Amino acid sequence: MPRRPTILDVAAHAGLSKSTVSLVLKNSPQIKPETAALVRRSMEAVGYVYNRAAANLRSSSTGLVGLVINDLRNPFFTEFAASFQMALFARGYATVISNSGEDPAMQAEIITSMIEHGVSALVISPSYGEVTATFEQIARAQVPTLQVLRQVSPLTEDFPFSSFDYVDGGRQAARHLVEAGARRIAFVGGLQGRAITAERMQGYLDEMARIGAEPLVLHGRPSRQVGADLAEQLMRDHPDVDAAICFNDLVALGMMARLSRAGVMPGRDFRLTGFDDIEESAQVWPGLSSVSCDITSFGQKTAATLLDWLVEGKKPAAERREPVHLVPRASSMGEGL
Repeated sequence: MPRRPTILDVAAHAGLSKSTVSLVLKNSPQIKPETAALVRRSMEAVGYVYNRAAANLRSSSTGLVGLVINDLRNPFFTEFAASFQMALFARGYATVISNSGEDPAMQAEIITSMIEHGVSALVISPSYGEVTATFEQIARAQVPTLQVLRQVSPLTEDFPFSSFDYVDGGRQAARHLVEAGARRIAFVGGLQGRAITAERMQGYLDEMARIGAEPLVLHGRPSRQVGADLAEQLMRDHPDVDAAICFNDLVALGMMARLSRAGVMPGRDFRLTGFDDIEESAQVWPGLSSVSCDITSFGQKTAATLLDWLVEGKKPAAERREPVHLVPRASSMGEGL
């Protein structure tokens, strides 16, 4: 990583003294507005990020880790955040958690704020979009950073990435449905063009090619409402489809509800599996078959990996994939209906 710019670099660029720049950073009333504007332009030009926590000597910032999540409304990510935070707390570290709402601009602002407040490290389940400037800023700040569950920066030597073997998960789900007797299988949900959609879909495509079946893919946002809408589309436009692999459990739960309202019993009349194995998958009736990613253990391992980096200097591998396994339930097996 390049050297982190300092207050001296800002002062040199602005043609001012270090003390003047320091007063600007402290919002001193002694500084004229035009001087403050000049300093802030120089800060941006040299890539300087003000560490407010360090400047104020806040001892509370020591051991503070920033966690940025793309969608905390999704139980999969919520469970990861909770297990990660609790594992860090057990080691004496505090976590500040923020939701970017799938907005890369908001994500950039959140990360800037966390750096300013002196986080020791960052863990990001990133939003998709233009993020080059965001990761360049992190590099300049020299804050150890992990990408988890989604990879948006290709610089994994600098920003190590860890996730699950989604390709194998899709393959397991497809093979399971074939063995359960499904004749025409669709892949439902997930936004087109996103790496995570391609990964979860690839195993399905591989299995369809293996058995010589024509794939059918219906894309959409990973939500219950979209799952319900796509179930309606399948029933209307593709009545021959008798099974589906859903991008995630939320899509599957939405499909199950809509199929049931139409008198199509999941597991008996239509077989389907989800992805992620959130808690509701085992509680809903009929039970939802799902590819389990053991997100709780993943959160704990991520915390341990980060602390090894911070405390022991053991930088993580550039990429790590955790295994997954299918949990079959009534939605694909028809048992107990």
